[in-house]
Amino acid sequence: MTDVDHELGAIRHLVESPLSSKVAMFNNVAKKHNDSQLLNPFSDVDGRRSPRPQFSKDEYGKPVAGSLTEFRGQKANLHVFREMMELCEVINNSGAPQSEEDDGLRYIFFGELFNIYVHISDKVVGLLLRARKHKLIDFEGEVLFQRRDDDVPIFMLKTMKQIREYVRSKEDEVRRSISPNPQAMLHGGGHNEDLQQ
Repeated sequence: MTDVDHELGAIRHLVESPLSSKVAMFNNVAKKHNDSQLLNPFSDVDGRRSPRPQFSKDEYGKPVAGSLTEFRGQKANLHVFREMMELCEVINNSGAPQSEEDDGLRYIFFGELFNIYVHISDKVVGLLLRARKHKLIDFEGEVLFQRRDDDVPIFMLKTMKQIREYVRSKEDEVRRSISPNPQAMLHGGGHNEDLQQ
C-alpha cells in the first residue's frame, strides 16, 4: 500500500508543479493558435475550415463598426471636407464674378488656380473632382491636366455661404455616424478632439 500512496503522491506533485502548469498553459496557447489557423484562409495548415464571411450589402467594403479603421476613415472624410471648403474659398477670393450682377458665384481658370493652390496643397486635381462630385463646382472634361487645360474655367455652383453650410452639415453627419470607440480613447486620447473641431 505504501508503494501506491508513494506513486499517487509523486503524480500529485508532478501535476501541481510549476513546470507542469507552464506546459499546460503552453499547450492551451498552442491549441488556440492551431484552431485560429484552421479558420485563417491564408494559412498553410491542412484541414482548414474557413467560414464564408456573412455580411449585408450595406456592410460590404466598409470597416467594422467601432473599429479604428472606421474611425480613421471618418477622420479622413472630415479632413477632405475642410480641404474642399478651403479650395472653394481660394476660388471665391481669387476668381472673377460669373455674371455682371455679383451674386457670389465666381469662376477661375484652372492654370491660375493650379499656380495659386499648388503652394497650399498638391492635391488640387483630386479636390476639384471631389468638389464636383458634391456639386460645389463644375468644369468641362473628366480630369484637368496642367498646361493642357490651363484655359478651362472652373465655376462655383453655390455661393461661399451655401458651401460653408453644406460642408458643416456633412461634417456633422460624419461626426454623428462615428461609432463609440473605446480603443481610440485608450491608444490616442486626442483623436476625438480632432473630430470635434
